[in-house]
Amino acid sequence: MSGESLTLDCLVHIFSFLEAPDLLRAAQVNKTWLEATETTTLWRNMCLNQWAFCNISVIPGTQTWKKYYLHRFNIEHKMVSGRPSVDYSCKAMRGHQGEIHDMAYLSSNEHTFAVGKVKSVVCTASADGTVKAWDVQEGTQIWSSPKEETQVQVITLPQHNLVVTRDLTGTIKLRHGDTGKELGAFSAASTFCPMVAYTINNKPFLSVATSSSKIYTLAAPNLSQISCIQPFPNCGVDLSPCSPDGQWIVILPLDSNEAPKVLYTYYATNPEDDQLMFSSPLPINKCAFVTCWLPAEPARIALMHEIEQQYHITTFDIAMQKSKYKLNITAQQVATFQLPNKHIFTQYRTFAGFGKQTLIIAFDMELKLYSLNGTELNTFQDHKRMITSIWVDLFRVVTSSLDLSLRVYTWKNDNKTSSLISRYHLVGGSHRWSRGFTKVACDDVSIVGVVTGVNQTDILRAYCFDL
Repeated sequence: MSGESLTLDCLVHIFSFLEAPDLLRAAQVNKTWLEATETTTLWRNMCLNQWAFCNISVIPGTQTWKKYYLHRFNIEHKMVSGRPSVDYSCKAMRGHQGEIHDMAYLSSNEHTFAVGKVKSVVCTASADGTVKAWDVQEGTQIWSSPKEETQVQVITLPQHNLVVTRDLTGTIKLRHGDTGKELGAFSAASTFCPMVAYTINNKPFLSVATSSSKIYTLAAPNLSQISCIQPFPNCGVDLSPCSPDGQWIVILPLDSNEAPKVLYTYYATNPEDDQLMFSSPLPINKCAFVTCWLPAEPARIALMHEIEQQYHITTFDIAMQKSKYKLNITAQQVATFQLPNKHIFTQYRTFAGFGKQTLIIAFDMELKLYSLNGTELNTFQDHKRMITSIWVDLFRVVTSSLDLSLRVYTWKNDNKTSSLISRYHLVGGSHRWSRGFTKVACDDVSIVGVVTGVNQTDILRAYCFDL
């Protein structure tokens, strides 16, 4: 049977086994083949097989899936290749008059591809007392808050277009993402008050810990107090990020004699239900000083803790156990292992999770991948100075370093285990003016790093791949 005699449905079925480059070549054979290769189902299935989420709901037209696939695939190819001026452009964003203490993307990580120009927005908090928003592609400032106390943390709620900041005195403010207009404020009356933002039933909330061991739960946008709990009697607490399913926050006591507990966010935001808000202490011998969630599980967390000057990593699955008369928060241990003695942690506690089973840890200049039971999967020594932060997503890992470079890695799957391929460096300028990169963050089309200046004035350096 010749290709000309095949029906359109037969061609579509055959073409479903092809990759994008082969489809584009098949489209050049004749009009019938062209029509078959333009079928929406082919490109939709390719998109959904390639990416877990595709943000195309607002784009009309039958060519949406094809345009989306080609646009996003092209950008990912550039991110793998990393050729200067060919695959990406680099911009320096200046404006702060002090150190940049924190940075977060305000724009959603999932861009709407295939509609022309994309826009990434990053927010920064600085020692100069201001919070700023930046257009990454243009390399320009969008807005700046009035100068106040030293700003030490910024977190964003992209789905609500909100920016939350805290300063050195414990004042927390919520701002509109487009304008920077202040919408609400709250004083935690504590110089140490880490924040965690999350959403329940499409409503944004904030949990704030303090050195006096209190945890406040606030509702956006006016930051009104909903609840205040005290999980430990006489010690301050830190907070883990919220779990991937939005239900859990691990409370980390600052007293080494106490063990972490788990906060259930629903009851923290609905205290009138009078139910159990947090768990019994987790079964680890010493307090944990750094945590990460395993993003492919709804509530799997790894805690790094120290026992007799040895670092251990213990992983738990958090769940709500219902009995006839009560609810209990349970933490089922999944795995535990001891890190090798030679590994010494610095002030930069760089620790992240990937998938269900993989941990990414930086030790000084080395980047290592471990399974949950302690099997070493990869070791990289691409940096010449200390690694200061790690960004991890489904496509890649990016590290920042005091050697004034960012290193880009991409994921590959080998026999159901995760491993990385080391790709290329992104350089950040000259050590004559800079002390190195201290932070890095990414979205689907850009990478942004904080460059620390020798004169205590930091800048942002952005690498944009949507050329």
